[in-house]
Order: sequence, then structure tokens, then C-alpha cells
Amino acid sequence: MAATTATALRRPSLLDRKLKGRPSKAGILAFLAALATGIVYIVFHVAHDLDAASITSYAPYAMLGLALVIALGFEFVNGFHDTANAVATVIYTHSLEPNVAVVLSGICNLAGVLLSSGTVAFAVITLLPVELILQVSSGAGFAMVFALLIAAILWNLGTWWLGLPASSSHTMVGSIIGVGIANQLLMPHTGTSGVDWEQAMKVLKALLISPVVGFVLAGMLILIAKQVAKFPSLYEAPKDNMPPPMPIRALMVLTCTGVSFFHGSNDGQKGMGLIMLILIGTVPTAYALNHAVSPAQTQAFIVSSQQAGSILDRHVDSKGILGADARATVTDYIRTKQLQPDTILALRELVEDIGHEVALYKEFKAVPPQEQANVRNDMYVASEALRLMIKADNPAFTADEKAALNGYKDKVDHATKFIPSWVKVAVALSLGLGTMVGWKRVVVTVGERIGKDHLTYAQGASAGLVAMGTIFAADKFGLPVSTTHILSSGVAGTMCANGNGLRFSTVRNIAAGWVFTLPAAALLSGVLYWAFRHIS
Repeated sequence: MAATTATALRRPSLLDRKLKGRPSKAGILAFLAALATGIVYIVFHVAHDLDAASITSYAPYAMLGLALVIALGFEFVNGFHDTANAVATVIYTHSLEPNVAVVLSGICNLAGVLLSSGTVAFAVITLLPVELILQVSSGAGFAMVFALLIAAILWNLGTWWLGLPASSSHTMVGSIIGVGIANQLLMPHTGTSGVDWEQAMKVLKALLISPVVGFVLAGMLILIAKQVAKFPSLYEAPKDNMPPPMPIRALMVLTCTGVSFFHGSNDGQKGMGLIMLILIGTVPTAYALNHAVSPAQTQAFIVSSQQAGSILDRHVDSKGILGADARATVTDYIRTKQLQPDTILALRELVEDIGHEVALYKEFKAVPPQEQANVRNDMYVASEALRLMIKADNPAFTADEKAALNGYKDKVDHATKFIPSWVKVAVALSLGLGTMVGWKRVVVTVGERIGKDHLTYAQGASAGLVAMGTIFAADKFGLPVSTTHILSSGVAGTMCANGNGLRFSTVRNIAAGWVFTLPAAALLSGVLYWAFRHIS
């Protein structure tokens, strides 16, 4: 009898057997077909862009290839962590078979990435030192990109190996902060900028508050559900392989698709901004300016430039004296946030020069190749300066002036802050492939090791709904948040509210990862940046 009991205890559960199951041949073939189609699409568009850029040297190709492999490697590893969270609840409530859930999640991630606005991508970029953004094609620029990406990959791989649901968002922000601090320490007497702490604090607040929101709201949702839906089976662990009732199952599938979609539209953008920096640095003639801007849009930009120049002229300080380099003067303002007598004068000069140059060539794609990077840098600096001035209300623009300047800024951003469709496809494929390869470790942690009991139907639905809603809201506000921490904290909140209790060893490890990810990634990226700067 004892032997029989021991054998039963050693026998893997049905869920264990499902997790170890292999995908069907049809599923593998469908995935390989999608992967091959995506690769062909990417290669075709990259070849077209590079051919139009008339590149004569092979060096940009080699640098572009290396940088893209590293950047897409980050998204691949990101799929290990964040996308795996989306499928944990549907797998552990038997709402979907694991392989079906993973494929569904991959498709929804793809849709989320393809339909993303790019707002989050460029919000992350603004954390970087402005000098490195403007000099991204220099040795320092490449050192920055390689350091923060490699640091993020190494930390994500380490936490994934331990099965910890660590945050890729935390990792990326920490890596950027590390590069910024290292950049400032390496050149303390040159006035170079480090971290934009105002922007960093805005992002960090979103990252810190979102897990608390996930914990509290998911717990409250369980308590409300118990008062409204009095079905005891919803709050008990699934028995055998029984799926939940159809309404709950539909809700579980909906939350899986929603979390996956919004993960793609939010987290997928973090790598996009860096990839665009890589493209601008390696092949500025093809990617510095948005060649898809139509002649009509270009004409509207020219008119808006004239209007913006006139508005700025009204606020020029009479004490200001225009220096030799208007862009350098405006860049100093972005770095210091301090308005000087010559700042508005230099910005007006920059805006008018950009307008005159674009008017000369009629279209952005007609700007000479050797000038495209310079025009792009001028436009980027003008846009950032206007953003800071309007936010600080210094100078005091009228409501009509602010509207006109914001309209001009939107047109500038359309010309510089764009993401080609092939970049979105490449990021989506990397996320999906990462999910396919590494989803099991994090899924097991979320599904089994946060609470003392098995995840119930109601818990899975509550955690998924809260995660989906929180990520959606963050995406609308252009804030990067952690899918990992929102969903795992949501599961923890439901465990507490349902009276299941928490496995404090797992919660402690997740909390430790939450606390140490940012400083560890910052230290790692700072050291790598220092090393790469000495090599370059």
C-alpha cells in the first residue's frame, strides 16, 4: 500500500504531462511558414531601403547586422519572461492547451506590435543622454547601444534561468540609467549630460506603482466576484483536466489575448526605439528621415515651420546674442533645462533653417544623403526643446501659440520618430520565437509557486483582466510598464484575497528581483559602456 502511494506521488500530474508535451506537426509547420514569410518580408524591405540609400561600403552592412542581432536578441529573451506570463493563467486553469495558448499569444503579440503607435519606443529613448542620441553613429553612440542591450540580455537570461518573473522594462530602464551615469562620469569636465532624471522618475513611478495596482485591483476583483458570482467551483482548484464553465473559459481566453496584444503594443516598443537608433547610426541616408512623408505633408510642414518661427520670434530675449552653433545652444538647454537669453533666439534660427532646407528640396527623401543626419538632428533637438518649454510654461506661450507649436512638433516627430513596418515584424517574430522557446520556466513559477494552492478559475480571470487593463492604460499614456510584475502581483493579490496564502520564498525571490534588477542592470551596463568606450 505504501509503495503504491509512493508511486502515485512520483507520478507526474496531468498538468506536468501537458507542459512536457510536444507541439503538433501542423503547429510547427504553421509557425515555420510564418517565420519564413516574416524573414522574407524583412529581407526584401531592408534590401530595398539599402539599395535606395546607394551605400557603397560594406562596413555599414556589417555593423547594421551585428547591432540588429543584439537588439532582436533582447526581444527574443523578453519573450521568455513577459509573454510567458500571458499564457500562465489559461494553461493552469485548463482553458487552453499549452501549445495552443503559446501560438495564440504569439499571434496576439504580433498584432500588438504591428498596431503599436511608437509612443513608448520614443519615451524610452528620451531617457538617454542627448549628446549620445545626436552622435549615435560615433564610437560613443555604438558603445551606448551595445552596452545597454547586452546588459539587458545578460540580466534577463540570468533571471529566466532561475525561473524568476523579472521585468524586462526594469532591466531596460536600469541599463539606460547605467549608461547615462557612466557617460557623465567619464567626461565630468565637458558638460556632457547623464540621465534625464525627470523623465526617468516618470518612468520609474509607473514601474513601481503598477505592481501595487495589480495586487490591489486583482484582490478586490476576487472579493467582488465572490459577492456577485456565488459558484464555489470558481474559487477552487481545477479538478483533473476539467476546463472552466464556458463564460469563464471565454473570459480566460480573452484576457490571454488581451495581455498578449497589449504586451506587444507596450513592451514590444522598447526594442523598437533602440533599433531605430541603430538604423540612424549605421544607415542615416535611409532611416534618418521618414521618406514616406508625402509632398502634401511636407508642404504643411513648411507652412507650420514659418508659423512656429514667427511665434518664437515674439518671445526672443532682447539680450540674446546668436552664437556660432544654434543646435549646440539648444542642446545645452535640453541638457540643463535652464533657459538662457540666447535659447529662444537659437531655437527660432534652428526652426527657420529646417523649414528653409526642407522647402529647398520639396520632400524629405530629396534631402541630399550627406545632409539627412544633420537635418534629423536639428529636428530632434527642436522637438525636444519645444516639449520642455511647453511643459515648463517658460516662456509663457498663449493657448493658441501652444497649439500651433504642438502642431509643428507633431509634424517634426512624424518626420523623425517613425518605425518601418519591417522593424515591427522583426520585433514581433523575436518576441514570438522567444515565447516558443522559453515559456515553461516562468509559466510554472506564476502558475504554481506564487500561492500555496493551485490557481483557480476566478484567480486566473481576475489577474488577467487587471493586467490587460493596466497595460492598456499605460500604453495610452506612453509609459513603459512591466507585464511580468503586474500579472505576478495580480496572482499574489488573488491568492491573498481568496485565502490561499502565499509561498513567501517565491514572493521573496520575485521581490528581490524587483528591487535588484534596476541597480544590477545599471551597474552592468555602466561597466560595459566604460569598456566599449575604451575599445572604440
